[in-house]
Amino acid sequence: MFTGIVEETGTVIAPRSPLKIKAHKILEDIHIGDSIAVNGVCLTATAFTRDTISLDVMNETYSKTNLNNLRAGSLVNLERAMPANGRFGGHIVSGHIDGTGTLVNITNDGIARWLTISADKNILNYVVLKGSVALDGVSLTVAYADENVLKVSIIPHTQKETTLLTKPIGSEINIETDILGKYIKKFTAPCNSSKITEDFLKENGF
Repeated sequence: MFTGIVEETGTVIAPRSPLKIKAHKILEDIHIGDSIAVNGVCLTATAFTRDTISLDVMNETYSKTNLNNLRAGSLVNLERAMPANGRFGGHIVSGHIDGTGTLVNITNDGIARWLTISADKNILNYVVLKGSVALDGVSLTVAYADENVLKVSIIPHTQKETTLLTKPIGSEINIETDILGKYIKKFTAPCNSSKITEDFLKENGF
């Protein structure tokens, strides 16, 4: 499990599996088999040196996330899995991407920057105003959402410490919606196979 609090940005050395990234902070305490979020995608560390880490990436992951767009020199957001005694600074992030959206606009608002992301309705159905969302692995608060886009406002620290403002308009963004919302929607959805209808209830005295 992750929190969406990016620890550092790394630089891609080799983009195809094994994905090799130059990093520093996350290598201070790492072991083979550890989970690392790369742009919000949970990957497994397979090798590391003093300043690089290698991670396996399946074709399925490349096809469903923006890791497929990585090139040598690309910057990526990095986070180690949350330790049991760690601070919960963001929100519950599984590292399982729901899909990707497109960065359509960046506007200034004082010290903040507003990012507008368009996405499929199947993703936006799980986005809640003032709820949490992870964009490229960054835990953010949803400031606006409708059937076509979501908007977030990012503070200077996030602007500086993540890759979000380095991306040009039209870039693909990994999106993971709040896992709590997904479970609630699943468990409260009506069962399509149920034989209990309004007519059935009336016929049986309800």
